[in-house]
Amino acid sequence: MLFYHHLGFALAVALFLFIPQLHAVDAATSAVIASGAKLEKIVGNFVFTEGPAVDKSGNVFFTDQPNDRIVKWDAIRNVCTDWLKPAGRANGLYFDKEGNLLACADETNELWSISPDKRITVLVRDFSGKLLNGPNDLWVRPDGGLYFTDPLYKRDYWKRDPKMQQDGQHVYFMSAGRKLLKQVATDLNQPNGLIGTSDGSTLYVADIGAKKTYAYSIERDGTLSHKRLFCELGSDGMTLDSLGNVYLTGRGVTVFDTSGKQIEHIDVPESWTANVTFGGKGRDLLFITASKGVYGLKMKVKSAF
Repeated sequence: MLFYHHLGFALAVALFLFIPQLHAVDAATSAVIASGAKLEKIVGNFVFTEGPAVDKSGNVFFTDQPNDRIVKWDAIRNVCTDWLKPAGRANGLYFDKEGNLLACADETNELWSISPDKRITVLVRDFSGKLLNGPNDLWVRPDGGLYFTDPLYKRDYWKRDPKMQQDGQHVYFMSAGRKLLKQVATDLNQPNGLIGTSDGSTLYVADIGAKKTYAYSIERDGTLSHKRLFCELGSDGMTLDSLGNVYLTGRGVTVFDTSGKQIEHIDVPESWTANVTFGGKGRDLLFITASKGVYGLKMKVKSAF
């Protein structure tokens, strides 16, 4: 998930100026979009929306990072309300099996767990005694272990030294018991969005700096193996559907099948599309966070999770 102002937004634009042309598929013949469905704006008037995560009821929680808040979209009433403010300048979000909302707390470069009653527990403060660059996106695998990306996007609200404290921009793994934290991908330019398959066998990681997305095999101990190029497109955030299709963001939403072939492109009328998930009671609403607004699109497919 890129940051939203000054050099961060300029970088976002620059990274996507030279990507291959993305072609939209007609909804009537789309393999993933419901017949006759149209992209609809759910709500606007934000500054920069990010990090959507869905709870067990289909409600979606997302961040408005410049305004330092986590917002809840109610799937039944179709309304948005502030859920937590201030919120640690949270970026990426993900729910664990216990219903805790895990958050990439960018203000202090930490990883948080926020309980349903909004009690905050810091899961990660640093690595090897040094501050992280800024946890950005995360995914929890079936056994409770979690992966997160740690790119460096300098923030004007930091009170820390803005220079990189770690030896690079990496992907990290934290064990289910929260006792072990280790680097598991250290050869990427600028890892950003990531998502894993529902069976816990494969992790997709977008190297937005290299304009590529890779797939890895997940080992039991958390390590990643068999790195392979998935597609020639980076991404800010991402999700998966029940057929295993991969949804990447940036200039709208681009969908790839399991072989890495583009099967769909969804245009979004905003300057930047940051992230995406499946929400709603049936998990068949594609919920898109895009700059100042959030959007929904009815799908034929459902969430992978």
